Amino acid sequence: MDSQEKAPIEEQNVGQDVVETAAAEAEQPVAEGNEPERKQYQTKKEVLERVREIAHSDEAPKKDEVDYLKMVFYKMHLAEREAEFKEYTDGGGDPEQYQLRPDPDEEAFKAEMGIIKERRQKLFREQEQEKQENLQKKLDIIEKIKSMLTSPEDANKSYKEFKALQDEWKEIKNVPAERANELWRNYQLYVEQFYDLLKLNSEAREYDFKKNLELKTKLCEAAEKLAEETDIISAFHQLQKLHQEYRETGPTAKELREEIWGRFKAASTVINKRHQQHFESLRAKEEENLERKTALCEKVEAIAAEENKGSSDWERHTKQIIEIQTEWKTIGFAPQKMNVKIFERFRAACDNFFARKAEYFRALKDGFKENAEKKRALIEKAKALQDSTDWKSTSDKLINLQKEWKTIGAVPKKIGDQLWEEFLGACNKFFEARNAAGVGQRGEEHQNLDKKRSVIEQLKAAAEEAGDGLQERVQKLVEEYQSIGHVPFKEKDKLYEEYHAVLDKLYKDLNISVAKRRLSKFKDNLRQVAERGENALDNERARLMRQYEQLKSEVQTYENNLGFLNASSKKGNSLIDEMNRKVQKLKDEVQLVREKIKAIDAENRNKE
Repeated sequence: MDSQEKAPIEEQNVGQDVVETAAAEAEQPVAEGNEPERKQYQTKKEVLERVREIAHSDEAPKKDEVDYLKMVFYKMHLAEREAEFKEYTDGGGDPEQYQLRPDPDEEAFKAEMGIIKERRQKLFREQEQEKQENLQKKLDIIEKIKSMLTSPEDANKSYKEFKALQDEWKEIKNVPAERANELWRNYQLYVEQFYDLLKLNSEAREYDFKKNLELKTKLCEAAEKLAEETDIISAFHQLQKLHQEYRETGPTAKELREEIWGRFKAASTVINKRHQQHFESLRAKEEENLERKTALCEKVEAIAAEENKGSSDWERHTKQIIEIQTEWKTIGFAPQKMNVKIFERFRAACDNFFARKAEYFRALKDGFKENAEKKRALIEKAKALQDSTDWKSTSDKLINLQKEWKTIGAVPKKIGDQLWEEFLGACNKFFEARNAAGVGQRGEEHQNLDKKRSVIEQLKAAAEEAGDGLQERVQKLVEEYQSIGHVPFKEKDKLYEEYHAVLDKLYKDLNISVAKRRLSKFKDNLRQVAERGENALDNERARLMRQYEQLKSEVQTYENNLGFLNASSKKGNSLIDEMNRKVQKLKDEVQLVREKIKAIDAENRNKE
């Protein structure tokens, strides 16, 4: 037997792809879509049952199946979490209060996977020990055949023993991959030497060669047929079995050995190249998937690391992570060594974010609950005072309750509006009763009503007049009207509408500016503002001061910008005119706010 048949593995031009590659493939998962027999699981329960079956049976755990089960379980686990969140929000639940629930299936899955890991480690040690023992057995067979190579006569006498050793060799299975080629070459070397010494009769020898040629021809045909196989992985594994049979088939006639081996080698090369190209393409795609998944992990980790100042930040970041999770599902497998690790990294980042979110909203919910209880307590106090007739003392108490209300933190808007309406209703009930029951005040309010009606009649008469001094008379009547005190509560709105209707007509006829009208209305409303509470006027003054400073700042900005404009062009001149109009409008608004502040100061002095 020539060198071509001695070392069929090394002649494949794809490395050690029969023994070593076959051994390596046993440790690799089959690419997605290339293993039609792989079971498709529908639920986590089914996956868990299969994991328990592997963990507690005599079945040897296979690494590719274990990794596949782990990937499928956590894919379903993540999908369930997303579905629960969607069901919760679709049912009207508040996303900000959603809390993750522990999954007993996940804990059971982890426990069973721990058992499988220990079993696989033990099985691996046993397999390595068995391979060492098989190696020693085959080395012993080689030594026995070697000892038979003394003379043709001895070879003839040892033929039966030689055949028995060959049969024994075939029964011995795996050996360490790194020793397989060397071991096979030595075995073939001494087998060929034995055949060369063997002195069989010509007829028997020719029959043996012919039979072996027929078997090897069929193996060649089978290898060539594999080129039509659409499943590249399956074709490669079938080729390994054909190589094993080729090895175990005896020699052919010397002049045919080169030819038959060349044919088998050529068929093998076609399959090996297809297999190599397939995995190169698959590895490139998996590396690309790993890069994309790593980028998504970094995005989630960056989002999880950002500071969330409030509920809106949490909600915005939640939407971003859900979008990233959706994108993750569209990406295929990463390389086998990293596939589980990258998924665990992604899941850990997502879990970290949602756990912190749940803790935040749990604390927020507790704060809301505490604030709501405080406000309910104030409502009860206000309701206890709403029917009191001790006007002075009860007024002070209710005003103090209103001040305390402002110091309490926020509650959810839905319940907050309800609580405020209830609290305000109790306060208003007392103050309306107080106003309705005022004895000395009632007569004064009716007198004020008559006075204001008199002023309104004078304004109506003035509206029919013309001539010089009309604007001064109207202004005096307005000042007189504003100086008159409260009127009966039931007449207030009707009187207000009547007064401003005639005043608006006069202002329009007199062409008095809108700013003066606004100031006039503001002064009319000052006393109503004062009735809201002890600090109502001060709060309004503070608001106007902030508005005043803001308007001044805007005026300054526009005037600075005007200094940079060039009026040489028609367009430039138009822009300057427009900005000048805006500046003047802002200045008018500044003046109006100043007048309002002066009016509040005058009202405060009158109260004192």
